Amino acid sequence: MMNTYLAVDFGGGSGRVMAGSICQGVLKLEEVYRFSNKQVRMGNHIYWDFPALFDEMKNGIRQAVRQGYRVRSIGIDTWGVDFGLIDKDGNLLGNPVCYRDTRTDGLPEELFDEPALRAHYAEAGIQVMSINTLFQLYSLKKKEDAQLQVADRLLFMPDLFSYYLTGVANNEYCIASTSELLDARTRTWNRALIDRLGVPQSLFGEIVMPGTVRGKLKKEIREELGISQEIEVVAVGSHDTSSAVFAVPGAGKNRAFLSSGTWSLLGVELEEPILTEEARKAGFTNEGGVGGKIRFLQNITGLWMLQRLIGEWKEEGKETDYEYLISAAETADITSVIDVDDKVFQSPVNMAEAIAGYCRNHGVQIPVSQGEYVRCVLQSLAQRYKQGMERLNTLLPAPIEQLHIVGGGCRNRLLNRLTSEALGIPVYAGPVEATAIGNILVQALAAGEITDRNEIKEII
Repeated sequence: MMNTYLAVDFGGGSGRVMAGSICQGVLKLEEVYRFSNKQVRMGNHIYWDFPALFDEMKNGIRQAVRQGYRVRSIGIDTWGVDFGLIDKDGNLLGNPVCYRDTRTDGLPEELFDEPALRAHYAEAGIQVMSINTLFQLYSLKKKEDAQLQVADRLLFMPDLFSYYLTGVANNEYCIASTSELLDARTRTWNRALIDRLGVPQSLFGEIVMPGTVRGKLKKEIREELGISQEIEVVAVGSHDTSSAVFAVPGAGKNRAFLSSGTWSLLGVELEEPILTEEARKAGFTNEGGVGGKIRFLQNITGLWMLQRLIGEWKEEGKETDYEYLISAAETADITSVIDVDDKVFQSPVNMAEAIAGYCRNHGVQIPVSQGEYVRCVLQSLAQRYKQGMERLNTLLPAPIEQLHIVGGGCRNRLLNRLTSEALGIPVYAGPVEATAIGNILVQALAAGEITDRNEIKEII
């Protein structure tokens, strides 16, 4: 029986467990289990329900075993920046707070003046955003939060899932790079910055690169899931975008990627970071990639707005079939373009009202029908991608000649078309399951089953 690699992929709205096996250059990919993931508002904060997500992950692994897969290893990827704190006994000190929480509002301006921002970017190379781990920790420090006083280790979301599977605590490079706490050149913790922040150095542990075996499933986990053999947990590109970018097909220096999902991440892969003042002002970030590469990109609000609209319409009893909504948007007569990165769209109580209010305040046509709302969001995203590409071209030796859209958003034919029209270059869509594919390819490389990602000629 062939080796099977399980990719556990947590997104902002759902998670799934995917099984992958490789035979003669063909990757066979199957969905084993899917589950929902939602933010929970409780008290003054927005949380992720980590215990429920951990249980769902175990359910997915259990299903894979019951279906007869010969599981060789497991890789875990999630969204960026969020984390959990554990004490010296390995106890989780609280559910991780969601990056959309308001506790970090205004903190970047409080922590950095303009000269400090320039110096900080020259070290970290990360776009300063209030959602980043740096400011989440600063929020805890300011409030003298009791968790910081007893915490032993900080673990980003994929690190946290891995820890409770294996009992081994470490920090994977790609996810750690989203924190704004690494030195972009050395790929290690920026210890001087951590000191300035005033949080314990001991929270930050060993950084492991994708392809490293993080540990093996604990005996009690194996017994609970009915597993007899030992199974490794492998560090993959555990920021979901790093796995997705690793799966982008083809080659060529003058190509860009767009990982399209809840967030849109537009950029290129580089050998070394770009830490210039021009890059900072243009809003680019240098995040870690598989193989120690740099993902030089912009973080752009993605299909989050459409996802929220669909959720609201579902509660109102309106039509939410995706094909219906895209078809309605294709024929909608509205030209309004909104700033998708405006803070009013970050976590509004009602997305439709937020969009209508923005249009009203800026003197542009207010959407009325569902098709008009969808069209407004998608053409606004396409125009934002155009702005990002124009800025990217000013920072590279040669202009981008093609764009590869990967992830769930590449199925949105209208957004693909609007993007191609806005950019004026060829746009290639797929693979849809790029994150899971990249996750599995790193595991296969770690196992020695393949020596290069380009060995994969076909994906089923």
